Amino acid sequence: MEPDFWHRKWQRNEIAFHEGRPNALLVRHIDRLSLKAGSHVFVPLCGKSTDLGWLMARGLRVSGAELSRDAVDQLFADLGLEPAVTQTGSLTHYRAPGIDIHVGDVFALSADMLGRVDAVYDRAALVALPAAMRARYAGHLTRITGTAAQLLICFEYDQSLMDGPPFSVDAEEVRSLYDRDYALSRLERVEVAGRLKGTVEATESVWLLERRQA
Repeated sequence: MEPDFWHRKWQRNEIAFHEGRPNALLVRHIDRLSLKAGSHVFVPLCGKSTDLGWLMARGLRVSGAELSRDAVDQLFADLGLEPAVTQTGSLTHYRAPGIDIHVGDVFALSADMLGRVDAVYDRAALVALPAAMRARYAGHLTRITGTAAQLLICFEYDQSLMDGPPFSVDAEEVRSLYDRDYALSRLERVEVAGRLKGTVEATESVWLLERRQA
């Protein structure tokens, strides 16, 4: 997707992908990551997700990557936090107690910028990218997070019936992207209530990705 696509979405408030409450699959399965207080959770393409505040309320430190500055401004306003804003290369860094957001191209984000990552929560990143970009993204995410464990949420539906995003990412593709570095377990698969975008029947799956032992 071109960056202008997402900038227009936020400028026009066309953000049906934004959930107004913590994601139910995250709430049910967060404990599978075995995180301790103060653990660092990275949320790629985070938007202004309420999941970030929910994770912070559990005593976790969160960071994110987001293309839209509008989204990040709204996120900090919703959290009631006044961020310190600095520039790191091509990325703008928003920081407040317990949260760091890097604004710009996720592919410009490095492991050094992120620091140690204990877990990744990907609800809206992999499924937001067209097929041609997903392998590059998965490899980049694996490298910059040091193969940290992941909770990954994906949709599955007949892609011929509707254009993404969100795109359909089935079990075969999840395995092709991540099986080399992770042991994969599908924790739950549910029907999307009311159809995806009210249009097509779809399922939503949550995967646990755990680093393979050498």
